[in-house]
Amino acid sequence: MVALIAFASGLVFGLGLIISGMANPAKVLGFLDIGGAWDPSLAFVMGGGVLVTAVGFAFLRRRRASLSGEPLRWPTATRVDLRLAAGSLAFGAGWGLAGFCPGPALVAASAGVPEALIFVAAMVAGMAIFSVLEKFKGR
Repeated sequence: MVALIAFASGLVFGLGLIISGMANPAKVLGFLDIGGAWDPSLAFVMGGGVLVTAVGFAFLRRRRASLSGEPLRWPTATRVDLRLAAGSLAFGAGWGLAGFCPGPALVAASAGVPEALIFVAAMVAGMAIFSVLEKFKGR
């Protein structure tokens, strides 16, 4: 049942990315081009996402388990550290250069978009490098 809920959630998320245009790097880059031909429509997509998330969090804060019965695991970190700041900078730079972030890149890659396939390959390589570095850090 958990796998079915995860699949349905991913499907709805992917469809939302396609419908909103977030899987189109030209649309994303148009949103980020505030000094040129700025396209503010993505701000409404983000605002809608924040609103839905806020309502969902308010609902879930009153529960001990998810709707599937799994325990809720809330983040415990409360401070901004170097790793968070560096990760945010890397995410933003990648988003601004390529017009993709991980979710939309996976959607576009599954549709066979060549740039998305390259982005996903680079993303997976970066995750592998991080994993190796984390193992060495623990020694």
